[in-house]
Amino acid sequence: MKNSAFNAGVLTVSDKGWRGERQDRSGDVIREILSSAGAAIINYDIVPDEREVIADRLVRWVDKGNIDVIFTTGGTGLSPRDVTPEATLEVIDRVVPGFAEAMRAFSLTKTPMAVLSRAVAGTRGKCLIINLPGSPRAVRECLEPVLDVLPHAVETLRGEGGECAAPER
Repeated sequence: MKNSAFNAGVLTVSDKGWRGERQDRSGDVIREILSSAGAAIINYDIVPDEREVIADRLVRWVDKGNIDVIFTTGGTGLSPRDVTPEATLEVIDRVVPGFAEAMRAFSLTKTPMAVLSRAVAGTRGKCLIINLPGSPRAVRECLEPVLDVLPHAVETLRGEGGECAAPER
């Protein structure tokens, strides 16, 4: 990732994590990767797998106006309690399908289970929201193909971005 810093939030969606029955390892991995890439983690929380709670937290964080990207972790599978994509779709203005497509495509090179991901990404105002899976390994795999484009996405959302031309080889 380039030296373009941005403010990030990490929202872990986990009933067991919220109740204190499980340590949030996937949120820790996201914070570690983003911090080493120069992002400032300004919001972090754990919420239960409740659509309204997830949506409310996303809206509150975005509407403060000081956050560029929110990563959720957990709740993207097929379990009846997995409602993170629905909560995200409820609050975003525009879907940005390329992030989820890139993450699934890369993850498919690692495991056939990637087809079960229902993760979505989109924007609310000038903030990008990206769903990630709930396992530390899957978080690392999903961040790898999208990490380098985050600075340009943030610049563009801020109205500072230039052309999207691919670098010459």
